[in-house]
Amino acid sequence: MAPSLSAQEDTNRRMLRARDEMDRRYAEPLDVPTLAAIAHLSPSRFGRVFKDVYGETPHRYLQRRRVERAMTLLRQTDRPVTDVAWDVGFASLGTFSRTFSTIVGLSPTEFRTQHAPVAVPSCFIAAWTRPRAAEEARDSRFGEADRGGGSLASSS
Repeated sequence: MAPSLSAQEDTNRRMLRARDEMDRRYAEPLDVPTLAAIAHLSPSRFGRVFKDVYGETPHRYLQRRRVERAMTLLRQTDRPVTDVAWDVGFASLGTFSRTFSTIVGLSPTEFRTQHAPVAVPSCFIAAWTRPRAAEEARDSRFGEADRGGGSLASSS
């Protein structure tokens, strides 16, 4: 017998509550019994239901979230890879590197090298984002007056 719609909705809500907790506390040590308690399920049932709902085990989901956060830190900071690994909740650099490489396809160092921000001088940014004077003149009534349509001062 299939579960009723409201029972399924309740289970999905419980799984969402546990997943949200994993998203919030990704850098902390989390275990299945703790997450199962949040979802009000037994640990073994929690693991099965989580995989049915999200398509991956709770452990794999948490690893992926940690790696996603590590990718951001590697792109946006110059912190050592070891510090990034600890910041996102890995206790071992070896485990972090292996997991990162499996998920991303590159080592953390290779990823950082390939996704390093390009330094653009601020004068180029200012010039690129500044409105163009020629375009403004072409689009304004005063600009047309300057191109031979007569100026307000000369028409009097």
